[in-house]
Amino acid sequence: MSKKIKKIGVLTSGGDSPGMNAAIRSVVRTCAFHEIECIGVYRGFEGLIEGDFKILSARSVNNIIHTGGTMLKSARSKEFMTKEGRQKAFLQLKSVGIDALVLIGGDGTFTGGLVFNEEFNFPIIGIPGTIDNDIFGTNYTLGFDTALNTVVEVIDKIRDTASSHKRLFFVEVMGRDVGHIALNAGVGAGAEEILIPEEDLGLDRLLESLRRSKKSGKSSSIVVVAEGDKIGKNVFELKDYVEENMEEYDVRVSVLGHMQRGGSPSCFDRVLASRMGVKAVETLLEGKSNYMVGILDNKIELTPLDKAVKGKTEINKELLRVSDIMTT
Repeated sequence: MSKKIKKIGVLTSGGDSPGMNAAIRSVVRTCAFHEIECIGVYRGFEGLIEGDFKILSARSVNNIIHTGGTMLKSARSKEFMTKEGRQKAFLQLKSVGIDALVLIGGDGTFTGGLVFNEEFNFPIIGIPGTIDNDIFGTNYTLGFDTALNTVVEVIDKIRDTASSHKRLFFVEVMGRDVGHIALNAGVGAGAEEILIPEEDLGLDRLLESLRRSKKSGKSSSIVVVAEGDKIGKNVFELKDYVEENMEEYDVRVSVLGHMQRGGSPSCFDRVLASRMGVKAVETLLEGKSNYMVGILDNKIELTPLDKAVKGKTEINKELLRVSDIMTT
């Protein structure tokens, strides 16, 4: 990449996550610091195709670091999945002189960016924004820490009513096909059992665990269930199975849903977004492309974008062991 970068575009795509606005702010202000222009692309790849652009100055991102969602909006784009759609997007970028893009999103966003780069040799840098924490090459994605705090706060409230009425609560949390939210929040909230896709507990072992809890004197229990867990077809089937086999339990289900994706980002996510935004812009200015900015062992590092997309995150084995001990 020999061309000098004078104008950088930034967009958010896929599911929103707390910290995206803080990352946008960081990208814009780093561009201002280096005296280059920053263009906001609204509505993700769809806005890229339609030329929904706006110049962003350092002052235009005042008072957004603490807000959830994304000021640039997000949208799925079927047209961008076609070569014709990507051609339109490329022409829109060239028409306003954008030289490089910072993409804030998850693996779908990065996959689109990789294809776009291959076809048009257009410089791309990714910032991982998803509450699921399922992107390879980073210990934390933007929004994960905030989502954990939201889940723990809600479970604390649910425990109050569970204890008052001697109830068993199944609490379903997000995470697609990974259990990072469930495991971390479950340990943090003191759940009696945690069900994640990576560890198939099985229905019989679940009942055995609940019976042990009951025998030990616990009159209420919280079971945190990752939405991608493989025990039963869904969390409501789990409820029915336990009620059929343990009549002494009054069972309730709470599906936390999209409340996990909203809210003001935690301090951790704000700081992480700020660090990642600076690194993303300065990486492009160094002439590098096709990398994702991540955090590994508290250091901001670069991972090739294709590895970030193809790689698999692993569940924390030590935390699994801690979980087993804590549910004794």
